[in-house]
Amino acid sequence: MQLEKYKGFCAKSIDREALETIKTIAKKVRLNAAQMINNAGSGHIGGSCSSIDIYLMLWLFSNISPQTILREQRDRIVISHGHTSAGVYSVLGNLGYFNMDDAVQGFRRGNSIFEGHPSLEVPGVEFCNGVLGQGLSQGCGLAMAARIKELDYRVFVVMGDGEQAKGQIQEAREFAAKHKLSNLTAIVDYNKLQASGELSAIMPQNIIAKYSAAGWKVVETDGHDYQKIYSALSEAYQENAKPVLILANTVMGKGFPEIEGNFEYHGRLLDSEIIMREEEILQKNQHNYEILDNSLYGTKPGSKRIITGKPREYQKEEILDSRSAFGNALVDIAEANKSIGDNHIVAVDCDLIESVKVKKFSELFNKKFIECGIAEHNAATIANTLSKENILVFFAAFAVFGIDETFSQHRIADMNNSNLKLICTHCGLDVGEDGKTHQCIDYISLLSNLKRMKIIIPADANQTDRIVRYVSKTNGSFAVLMGRSKIPIVTDDNDIEFFIGNYTFEYGKADWLRNGEDGVIVTYGNMVPYALEAAQQLKNVNKDIAVLNVSCPLEPDVNAIKKAAQTGLIVVYEDHNVQGGLGSLLSSYLLENGIHCKFKRFGVKEFGCSAPPKHQYLSQGLDVDSLVSYIEKNTKQNYRREMKC
Repeated sequence: MQLEKYKGFCAKSIDREALETIKTIAKKVRLNAAQMINNAGSGHIGGSCSSIDIYLMLWLFSNISPQTILREQRDRIVISHGHTSAGVYSVLGNLGYFNMDDAVQGFRRGNSIFEGHPSLEVPGVEFCNGVLGQGLSQGCGLAMAARIKELDYRVFVVMGDGEQAKGQIQEAREFAAKHKLSNLTAIVDYNKLQASGELSAIMPQNIIAKYSAAGWKVVETDGHDYQKIYSALSEAYQENAKPVLILANTVMGKGFPEIEGNFEYHGRLLDSEIIMREEEILQKNQHNYEILDNSLYGTKPGSKRIITGKPREYQKEEILDSRSAFGNALVDIAEANKSIGDNHIVAVDCDLIESVKVKKFSELFNKKFIECGIAEHNAATIANTLSKENILVFFAAFAVFGIDETFSQHRIADMNNSNLKLICTHCGLDVGEDGKTHQCIDYISLLSNLKRMKIIIPADANQTDRIVRYVSKTNGSFAVLMGRSKIPIVTDDNDIEFFIGNYTFEYGKADWLRNGEDGVIVTYGNMVPYALEAAQQLKNVNKDIAVLNVSCPLEPDVNAIKKAAQTGLIVVYEDHNVQGGLGSLLSSYLLENGIHCKFKRFGVKEFGCSAPPKHQYLSQGLDVDSLVSYIEKNTKQNYRREMKC
């Protein structure tokens, strides 16, 4: 086949006949991109046309084809500046990944997979992207996955020049250089224009200096000369020491002289006369060409069965923080699977190795430990990307960093069907002396916006151990959230450890830690021991109060909540912003289902100060005495008396 011999960028140059074929394809690709944008009435013609020649050369000659998009060994192409989707779809459609007419007619329409920014449902698209600055981190994740699984595929990330101002890209640049990701090539579409004008006026970027300083090899080329693009990609393909940046000098709107170099066409439509003219030219000079084929078929690898090992059982005499139980369980799981070569278990850290309890794992499994430094945005994207590559990934961080600071990264990952195990410590006011800057009091409300992320908040070290083992063997993204403090081991009415023996964690199932008929304290996490203490005090004054541990706040146990309401009093007790926490979720559920009882939310009203947790709780009315006082006055008997009055 005419172009087949150039696959894998293995040749030094392209012959004249092949170049003519590429030019023929490129003309149709540009026209189709313009057609789909004009048909939709919106889109980004300028950037699409400046990037199209790069896209065409990548998908023509990388080791990927319509027949191999599920093959694990395929090369990976990531598009970071997703507003150029028309260019992406046009190249893929013309190379046989799908019917081109479907994209031209369906672009940006509600019943179509061809969304305004790359859609994961489109064959050939590796990531749904559009929030600028995350593509290079995704590339780092894919490159690391190849190393972990000992595969030799290459990763290409195409970015815009304007997004080089993003801080996450700097984080990714340094990460790639540190880890010597020579299988990673970044290509910048350097058209020097942005939506509002010239790059030099909006935010000047010395792109070559940035990548060179970070430790990358830099190659500059003409982004519209197919011979030069091929040579640059071939040079990058042969590199085996460091990551490569290709700075491709391009022209916004290339191929349509009337708009070339005009930033206003970043998102403006072409005149229909221009498109009609190009259609006529293409019809007069129509040349047939063969789409490249690749006989290396494959199927997407299935998920591996993780061995979770035997649960640990912490005794009631121990006072232990849940984060230490996580660290122990992580090591146990890794040990149990180390003889299984394709059960890859990875921990991602951001310079918190001691605090989030992954130090022992890093010592025992150094090659599976990924240190990202103080660069949480990059780390979150890398962790989520690795999780899509059939790797069990634990990303451990303080909640303020792993949730608050990186919500955008998790949001994009949620759209990309990640499989992350997010472990966040130091939740709520329990951070204590670190003060308000480190108090993540919105961990439920923020993560509840992610459609595929499930939240679990363990009550003690024993439940933490079972939960970590559960999420390790269960497909899907989970956030396991915990405080900082050491807390007592939960026991039942007979003073026997609750979460050991035959206990099995079941997502969505609540735990009756204490039974009672006069009311129920609904709680979770580090507030459980305080709730149990309150129940005991109330029992001493003949108030029979139950304690219900709801470890899965986004999917509360319906039967348990109904049973709790029958007592006449539900008090939600949580170390979370009183707005948006479990109390808000349960109040909505009760109201929507017509379930009536006295209901009270005890939660965080404002950011705290720098003080131990007990002082924090006292200052916000979350102390045991305040809880006991409220319940004493509002149990079923008193509530009925108030109703009669």
